[in-house]
Order: sequence, then structure tokens, then C-alpha cells
Amino acid sequence: MTKVQDSGVSIGLLNPKSPTNVGAVLRAAGCFRAWGVFYTGTRYDRAAKFNTDTKDAQQSIPLIGVERLQDCIPDKAKLVCVELVEGAIPLPDYQHPQHAFYIFGPEDGTIDQALIDRADAVVYIPTVGSLNLAATVNVVLYDRLCKAEPQHANDELIRRSRDTNNTVRLKSRI
Repeated sequence: MTKVQDSGVSIGLLNPKSPTNVGAVLRAAGCFRAWGVFYTGTRYDRAAKFNTDTKDAQQSIPLIGVERLQDCIPDKAKLVCVELVEGAIPLPDYQHPQHAFYIFGPEDGTIDQALIDRADAVVYIPTVGSLNLAATVNVVLYDRLCKAEPQHANDELIRRSRDTNNTVRLKSRI
């Protein structure tokens, strides 16, 4: 059994099929400071050579294959399933817990009823149609960031975060 260190946020993916999505999830995890990404199933392993983790987040964020995601939930973390489920909480209305283990269903399926029943919360993104896996993870983590305590967002963060080809600046306002 693999436990996540209790650092705030970790992500669980149920049998992801697309290495493109897993690579984009890793990038999101790095950008939004998630501790790790766990996944079940074998589809990702077969296709991992096509990974699109362009920021090489896997070097600093663990990507761990596990038998069961529920075995990885940190003791303090709330289990939050993100799925289109009737009765779920719309993401704009949801208040994220300090410590969360977010579980996302597969691109071509859904989260098992047993995990939904065990969840501390089930949330959904109120879109027309469904987003893909990576887009869903990005939206949820961004929503968490927006609702968190004020961050130290400044020009230094921009300099550290932007691509090396980006040197654009705003003209000083008089």
C-alpha cells in the first residue's frame, strides 16, 4: 500500500487511457503544486512512451501506478470525486478542503459507485457536455487556487513560471 505524504493535494486517476492526458495532468500537478499523481489500470503503462509532460513534472512529482486508489488517501485528506453525478455539488459552489485527494474517472467511463459512496464530496464542472480528463483536472486545481488564501503572485512568480521564449513586458503606465 502506497500512502501519499500529507502535503495538501494529490490526484487519483482511474484507469486513464490517454498518455496525452496523463502528461497534461502531470503538468497541471506541477503548476498547481499537487504532491503526486496515482493511477490504476494498465492502459497508461502500455502507452506511456507517448507522454506529453513537456515540463518534465514527473521528475519532481511522483506518478505511481497502484491497485486501488482508496489505499493511497492520506489520513487527513478528504476524498473528493470529480464526476458528472446527479446530486453532485457544482464546482463554483464547492469549498475545497485544506487536504484533498481528488479522484477523476477514466476518459471513457465513470468512477465506481463504491468510491462515490465513500467520498466526502462529489463535485462536477457545470459544462454543456463533458471535458476531457486533463482539462477537468486543470479546472478543478485552478478553482482550488482561486478559492485559497491569497497567494504571493507577483512579477517574480511570472519570471520563474514563463517559458524561456517569453520576454514580453507591459509598458509602464504613467
